[in-house]
Amino acid sequence: MAEQAAAPSGWWQGFNQKFVVEERYMEPADRAGLYRTSVVLAASGTALFLLALASVLLNGGLAAIDEPLRNWLLDTRSDAATGIMRFLAVLFGPIALPIIVLVVNVVWGFTARHAWRPILLAAGMLGGVGISQVVLHLVDRSRPPIELMLFGIDHTYSFPSGHVLGACDFLLIGAYLIASRSRNPKVSMVCFTVAAFGIVLAALSRLYLGYHWFTDAFASFSLALVIMGGIMALDTWRTARIPGEPITGGLSTAESPGD
Repeated sequence: MAEQAAAPSGWWQGFNQKFVVEERYMEPADRAGLYRTSVVLAASGTALFLLALASVLLNGGLAAIDEPLRNWLLDTRSDAATGIMRFLAVLFGPIALPIIVLVVNVVWGFTARHAWRPILLAAGMLGGVGISQVVLHLVDRSRPPIELMLFGIDHTYSFPSGHVLGACDFLLIGAYLIASRSRNPKVSMVCFTVAAFGIVLAALSRLYLGYHWFTDAFASFSLALVIMGGIMALDTWRTARIPGEPITGGLSTAESPGD
């Protein structure tokens, strides 16, 4: 009977350690800095998104860049560039990217001591999908002319770009979740450099192939900053501990090897 009574407790402890508990220790100033950064990201993203939205609704501001940039990209089209941009469109598209995210989350979740970060990555991606769908139907913006599209015709709404938002969420949140657990500044630099490069390529491919305006991609990046700010704040609240604070349960990252 005693063993039967203890079994649920043991099950919960294992579940808690794998899916709930992940703690790291830092100085109070460092934790406060993470909170400030998350607020700055969310506030900046909100302001930039509102700027893009106002530009689209009023047909001014940033929207003045849309047609000149589109025309410039039309002049740069070539067979080689089109092949590369089509590959990028597939890579960051609604079929390949979810598969990539799923594989990354499954492998990361099984191999890491804690599954907290893969869960955060998945939550950020799902949040981006939900937000983009709401904004798409509220703004109801038309895409560029269909005769400019190089990868099939798409009559869905344009603002914001789901491809770009998905790429931004995956790359930015992934970079943060890796860099935040490393004490080597070079790791952070490499992670965010790769993320920035990938985001530029994702946005460029959608503009080059004729499916979006510049302001669509700009709005997607802005929303990704808001989502990343929220993920960073949640991660800091859940995992960042000051030395001497009580542990909320299970093993901490300070007591175990890195993931």
